[in-house]
Amino acid sequence: MISEKLRAELWAFAETLADRGAALLRDYHARDETEVEIKPDGSPVTLADKECERQLRAWIAERYPAHGIIGEEFGRDRPDAEFVWTLDPIDGTKSFIPRVPLYGLLFGLLYQGKPFLGVIDQPVTRQRVIGDGVLTLYNGRKASVGGKRLLKEALLLTTDVKNVAKYQNATAWEHLVAKAGLFRTWGDCYGHLMVAAGLGDIMADPVLNPWDLVPLVPVLQGAGAVVTDWKGGDALASGNALAANPWLHEQALEVLNGHQ
Repeated sequence: MISEKLRAELWAFAETLADRGAALLRDYHARDETEVEIKPDGSPVTLADKECERQLRAWIAERYPAHGIIGEEFGRDRPDAEFVWTLDPIDGTKSFIPRVPLYGLLFGLLYQGKPFLGVIDQPVTRQRVIGDGVLTLYNGRKASVGGKRLLKEALLLTTDVKNVAKYQNATAWEHLVAKAGLFRTWGDCYGHLMVAAGLGDIMADPVLNPWDLVPLVPVLQGAGAVVTDWKGGDALASGNALAANPWLHEQALEVLNGHQ
C-alpha cells in the first residue's frame, strides 16, 4: 500500500520529469535537422528519442536508484522491482520527424506490476495529462472525459489505419468509422490525451507495446474513461486498447464485435 505522502512525492517527481523531458524535446523540435535511424523492426528512431530516454533514465536513477526501468530504446533494468518506470521518450516518432505536434513524451510507473501513474505531454503545444487512476489533471485542472452522447456524434481517433487491417478486424473497424460522427488520425499518445481531456471521444489503438500502455491506463481511468482491448478484455494483456467514456465505449465495443 502506497502512503499518501509517497503518492504525492511520486506525482511531484513525475511532473518534474515531464518538465525536464518536455524542455529537451522542445529543443530538438526547434532544430532544422533530424538524425534518423531505422531499427530492426523497421520503425524509425531519432537522436532526440535516444537522448531523451538517456536523460529520463539518469534522472530516475539519481532520485530512485532502486526503481526499475523499461524503456523503448534501451531495454529493461530491474523490471521486477517494486516500482518500475516505463519510458517512451517520443511516442509518435513518425510525427516528430516532420515536426507535426501529434507526438508526445509518454511515461508511466508500475507499482507491484500494476499501472499506478501515467504522463502524456505534448511539449510544443504545452498540453499535459497526468493521472493515477483516481484523479487526472489536464494542465493542472481536473480532467474528465466527455458526457453521454450517441456514436453518430462522436469524434473517433486512431493512429495508423494500416495497423488496423494488420492486427484487427478491418471490416468491423470500417463499420465503426461509418457510424462515428467524425474520424481523424490524431493518434499515438496524443489521441489518448484528447480523450482524457474531453477533447476527443474514442481512441482505438490496434497494437501497443507495454511502454505505450502502462501510462495510458491510469491517465484515462483517472479521467473517467473505460479502457479495454478491442474485445472488451484486459488491454495490458492483449496489447491493444479501446478508450472512451462508458457510454461510447459500450457502443464502440458492440460495433467492433458485430453486435450492431
